Amino acid sequence: MFRFALPTKIIFGKKCVKEHAAELHTLGKKAFIVTGKYSAKLNGSLLDIQEALESIGISYILFDQITSNPTIDQVRAAAQIAREKKVDFVIGIGGGSPLDAAKAIAVLATNELDDQQLFTGPYPQPFLPVAAVPTTAGTGSEVTQYSILSNANLETKTSIAHNGIFPKLAFLDARYTAKLPKRVTIHTAVDALSHSLEGYLSVKATTFSNIFAEKSLQLLGECLPYISKDPTLEIREKLLYASMLGGIVIAHTGTTAVHSMGYSLTYFKGIDHGRANGLLLAEYLRFLDVSYHEKIHTILQLLHMKTIDEFAAKMHHLLGETDTITAEEVKLFSEKAAGAANIANTLLPPTEQELAAIFQKSLKFVS
Repeated sequence: MFRFALPTKIIFGKKCVKEHAAELHTLGKKAFIVTGKYSAKLNGSLLDIQEALESIGISYILFDQITSNPTIDQVRAAAQIAREKKVDFVIGIGGGSPLDAAKAIAVLATNELDDQQLFTGPYPQPFLPVAAVPTTAGTGSEVTQYSILSNANLETKTSIAHNGIFPKLAFLDARYTAKLPKRVTIHTAVDALSHSLEGYLSVKATTFSNIFAEKSLQLLGECLPYISKDPTLEIREKLLYASMLGGIVIAHTGTTAVHSMGYSLTYFKGIDHGRANGLLLAEYLRFLDVSYHEKIHTILQLLHMKTIDEFAAKMHHLLGETDTITAEEVKLFSEKAAGAANIANTLLPPTEQELAAIFQKSLKFVS
C-alpha cells in the first residue's frame, strides 16, 4: 500500500514563466516577491517574473533581502511587510533559502505565532498561496511541504512541515542556473543526490516513491562527471529535473540521519548545506551497507559506480578537502542529531555513538 499526492502544478522548460504567465492569475491579484539581493537579478528570473506579472495586470511588492540559511526574525520582518501591503500570494525566486523563506512568510502573513507554534502549529488561518521559481538545481523546495529555517533557540535548522505550504505553482527553467558558480553547482547537485539517496533509504519509502528516487539517481549519475567543469544547458536541465524528482521523493519520505547531522555542520561551522550532506554520505552508506547491501548496491549501480570507495572518491573529487571536527563538536553534533525527528526515518537509526563515529570518519578529526 502507498499514498501519493502532489498539489503543485509543475511547469518545466525554457521561457516557461513568460509562456504560462496566466497561471499566476489563479493565485491572486497582488504578489509578494521573495528573493535574495543579487542572483535573481543576474540570471534573469526576477525580470521574467516581473514582466509576466505586469503583462497580466498583477501588482507586486519586491522583498529582496533573503540571505543564506534564513532566520526566524528575517521571515517575520518580511511577513510584517506582506501584511501591511495586503498581498494575497507569495512568489519565491532563488535557491533553497528564498524558496523556504517564501513558504514561511506565507504562513506568518496570515497567522500570529510564537517561535514554537511556527514549527508545530496549530495554524488558525489558511496560508497565502505560493509560487516557486528555483534558480539552483538541488533543493527541490519547489515541490515540497517543508520550510527550513535557522533556529537560534535550538541552535540548529528546524522545519515547518505542513501540506498548506506546498507551492501551488512551480516554474522550472534551467536557463536560470546557467551562470551558477562551480561551487554552487556542485553543492546543490550533491544536495539533490542526498535527497534521492536518503528517500530511497527511508522507512517511509514506497515502491512508488522509489520510481522517482531511482530516476533522479540515474540522471545524477549521468551528470556527476560534468558538474565540476562547465555544464551544458542539457546537463543543467537534467540536474534541475533530477533535483525536482528528489524534492518529490522527500515530500513523501522525509529526510534521514544525513540531514540531522548536516544541520549542525551548517549551523555551527557555516558549511554549505549540500556540501555538509556530501561529506557525510559515504560513511552513511558504509553504516547501512552491512544490513542493506542490496539497496546500497542498487544506488551505486544507478550512479554508474561499483563500490562505496568509488562513491567516496567522487565526493572527495567534487567537494575537495574535508573540514575538521573536534571532539567537543562531535559530542555536541551527535547529541543534536540523535534528538532530531528525522533520525526515525532512517532504515537503521544510528545511536548517538554511531553518529559520533560517522562524524569522526567523515571529517578530519582533531582530538
